Order: sequence, then C-alpha cells, then structure tokens
Amino acid sequence: MNIVLFGFMGTGKTAVGKILSKRLGWTFLDTDEMIETQTGTTISQIFAKAGEPAFRDTETQTIRLVALMDKTVIATGGGAPLREENVRELEKKGLTVCLLARPETIMERLKDEVDKRPLLKGADPFLKVQKILDDRRAAYARVTHSIATDGLSPEQVADEILALLPAGAR
Repeated sequence: MNIVLFGFMGTGKTAVGKILSKRLGWTFLDTDEMIETQTGTTISQIFAKAGEPAFRDTETQTIRLVALMDKTVIATGGGAPLREENVRELEKKGLTVCLLARPETIMERLKDEVDKRPLLKGADPFLKVQKILDDRRAAYARVTHSIATDGLSPEQVADEILALLPAGAR
C-alpha cells in the first residue's frame, strides 16, 4: 500500500507527504527530487534544455519505479496526471489523492519561488496558474480522491488523507 499525492505546485504535496510518512513510519519520495538526483540537473534546466515532453518521459519512467514500492508516500510533480498511464500505474498499489487549491492560494504559497518554477516564468504568473489549472482540470479529475487545501494546514490535510485509508492499511 502506498499513498500518492498529485496536484499543482503549491498545493502542499511535499509538506503533507512528509507529515504522512512520519506518522505512518513509511518512506517519503518526491518524484521531482528523484529526477533531479538521477539526471544531475534541475527540473528548470531539463525544461530549458530538453523541453517538457522529454521531462514527462523521464517522469513516467520514475513513476513506474516508485509504483513498485510498498509503504511509501509519493509526491508527484504537478503534471504527472497529464499522462493517464501515470495515474493508472500508481493506483495499482496506492491510495491516490489530488491536492487542490485556488490560484490565489497557490500564488501566496509560491510568492518567493516563482522564478524557480519553469512553468511560471515570464509575465503574469497568476494568469499562467489559472490557465494551467484550467488545462489540467480533466487530468486532476482522474485521480480517485481530491482535497481542497485552501485554508487548511498540512497537518489537517494529512488527517483527511489518513481518514481515507482502508482499515488495516497502516
């Protein structure tokens, strides 16, 4: 059994994932961090040098690996559910949850990181967040469970996710 966290940047996947892994005594993995480690470069550099399709291919390969693990909390990159195969693969052994937030909440949470986020670089990051969320709405809807994180602490979101676990899964 795994817990898989999908969602757009700034929705709390990493913070909530770390809390869940600590509470459960499970391993925590962030697929973006794994990709950076295995490629020796940052996500921003991968986007700049190879483009988004190449990054998505690497992301899918990484997801195939983490899907084989057990008792792991997995935080995926925000675009992971764009490929339906990623969601299907992770659902096989895991509770999948999409963390959602309004664009205003996302921008507040990312206010000091906008320059580090390749999809938000350039003029008017708020409009980019709105457009990307609109573009990904159907992909995020594929995920079995969803939780709106606006106004909730990471601990509260973790509580909601733990309540979704089947009896005996801990």
